[in-house]
Amino acid sequence: MNAAMIRLAGAGRAYQAVAQSTAIAIQDATDYLRNVSTIATTSIGVAMAQIAATQGVEGKKLLETAQGLISKATGDFGAISKAAIKVATDYPQSFG
Repeated sequence: MNAAMIRLAGAGRAYQAVAQSTAIAIQDATDYLRNVSTIATTSIGVAMAQIAATQGVEGKKLLETAQGLISKATGDFGAISKAAIKVATDYPQSFG
């Protein structure tokens, strides 16, 4: 193997490692979003029960907080995904 082939092979391996790392970051963000959604959905159920039991103020606060969690988690997911895609896209696929 000559020096150019070694550089090309090394660049390919480096790019694959970066691509894999960014894919894992997106998977982790997906898990985070799913987990927050589960917690928020459970909280919404509790809030609805409180509202139904005429504990309206506490239930409404809980409902708003849970809805805010979902909104924030969705925004975080989008930001993480966008950043990961940028890293993978901007990383050089070869060194020449």
